[in-house]
Amino acid sequence: PVLYSYFRSSCSWRVRIALALKGISYDLVPVNLIKDGGQQFSAEFKALNPMQQVPALKIDGITLSQSLAIINYLEETHPSPRLLPQDPRKRAQVRMIADHIASGIQPLQNLSVLKQMGEKKMEWAQNCITSGFQALEQILQHTAGRYCVGDEVSMADLCLVPQVANAERFKVDMSPYPTITRINKALLELEAFKISHPSRQPDTPAELRA
Repeated sequence: PVLYSYFRSSCSWRVRIALALKGISYDLVPVNLIKDGGQQFSAEFKALNPMQQVPALKIDGITLSQSLAIINYLEETHPSPRLLPQDPRKRAQVRMIADHIASGIQPLQNLSVLKQMGEKKMEWAQNCITSGFQALEQILQHTAGRYCVGDEVSMADLCLVPQVANAERFKVDMSPYPTITRINKALLELEAFKISHPSRQPDTPAELRA
């Protein structure tokens, strides 16, 4: 497998966690979203992913984009350890939380949107994350055990940790979200989350390395 990734991309981080949890070794090709006006806009990368976004994963003779689609494919082809619970209600809750973050928060504060916001980008990002986290905190109070849904790591957790990192980068006050904070702390202690961390990637700038 070959993963096209950017160290700071939260969508790429989700996939790196999934690959680490499932013990799938891969080659990483960095795509710098800022350098040269954004390497994702090159003709070469556009041929790979017409949406011109990371991550993209070449695996089993196909190229996949969109982090949740990639994670679902890895789940179906490498079912252990599972990232979707067997219980249909819990599985629906995992997908709900993953979608809440991947569709309802992250796209509103990603690089392409923030570029459009100009000087207001910090305020915009904070508002998007805050409104999303207010809802998420409420949801997690009903679903959480040690992690987002019960006591097993799931696809929801793969979305949560990178989004909390975004919140911290945009200086969001995390004190109103004790459940999110507690789960995030527990997840960051797991090896798969450590080795996939943005501070430990081949393309991490020296000043941001762990």
